[in-house]
Amino acid sequence: MSAATNLMGRLYRGESNVDFVGRQKLWYGLSITLLVLSLVGLFVRGLNFGVEFTGGSVFSFKSSTATIEQIRDAIHETGHEQVIVQQAGENGWRATTETMPEGEITRVQRHLAEEFDIAQNDVSIQVIGASWGGQVSQQAIIGLIVFMVAIIAYLSMAFEWRMALAAVVALIHDLIITAGVYAWSGFEVTPATLLGFLTILGYSLYDAVVVFDMIKEVTAKLVTTGKQTYTEAANGALNSTLIRSLNTTLVAILPVASILFIGTTLLGAGTLKDLSLALFVGMLVGTYSSLCVATPLLVTLKEREPQYIALAKRVAQRNQALAKAEAGGRTGKGKDSGGEKATVGAGGPSSAQKQRKKR
Repeated sequence: MSAATNLMGRLYRGESNVDFVGRQKLWYGLSITLLVLSLVGLFVRGLNFGVEFTGGSVFSFKSSTATIEQIRDAIHETGHEQVIVQQAGENGWRATTETMPEGEITRVQRHLAEEFDIAQNDVSIQVIGASWGGQVSQQAIIGLIVFMVAIIAYLSMAFEWRMALAAVVALIHDLIITAGVYAWSGFEVTPATLLGFLTILGYSLYDAVVVFDMIKEVTAKLVTTGKQTYTEAANGALNSTLIRSLNTTLVAILPVASILFIGTTLLGAGTLKDLSLALFVGMLVGTYSSLCVATPLLVTLKEREPQYIALAKRVAQRNQALAKAEAGGRTGKGKDSGGEKATVGAGGPSSAQKQRKKR
């Protein structure tokens, strides 16, 4: 803990410099691995869409003695095998089945009331069509496209198209990995999940814009000064905003983590669980992508420009000249020291002779 604290303190004071950009192959390899795993999960396991997308019947009631297994068995007894049971708050239960005719819905309602000794009217019924979820998905896709176009236009005007491309690649990277976590974990995808996905877009973009703004500032006169390459300047800008990004992520993720791990386990907050998982994963992946994906990708694109290729050559030649001068200075000092010793050694007898003559 003390080593980590010392490192954070040195980073905050600018005494240490983490080479994020120089390890771009490591970050690219890690991101490709995560993306492949996420895509495998999406295509092999698929997403667990909620009843809002697939359509179905929802039975909600309260019982202090019921368990998940008992509710599932009770609905199986009515001849319906597809059932998902969730706890909703204190003593609350939510059972979701496939779409049923009206007569079947009433029969299942009556059977649940008899099984758990409650009034039939206390078992509320909600019938949801799949078209509603389709409409929500369509609106979310339209919102995502509009958001992407607006972000590309803004970043291209405020910065440049390379920064816009790097930011959009990082956003797509975050969305795919977050979706992969849903696929592998089996968490239900609901309209609240889509809201979480749209929210993490803005949060992920925030860190990237902060870093890009600092990079733009430190590289404004880079070609004329010729003291650093674009890679070195970008890495320095990234380190100067590192603590700010980490602090922002930590402060934002603590309440989300409390909702995800405490609210869902103790309070059974189903809707909050769907939203908080997207936010939790998206914040973590978004911070990682802004530091280790967006900036290294931007540097890769910029270092291919002729002016920065020439700058890298000038900086390399300058560094070689400084190294040779420093090495030559060390060698010269050694020769001077040896020469002084030789002179003293040669002049020793002459001095002694002069002293004897004086006597």
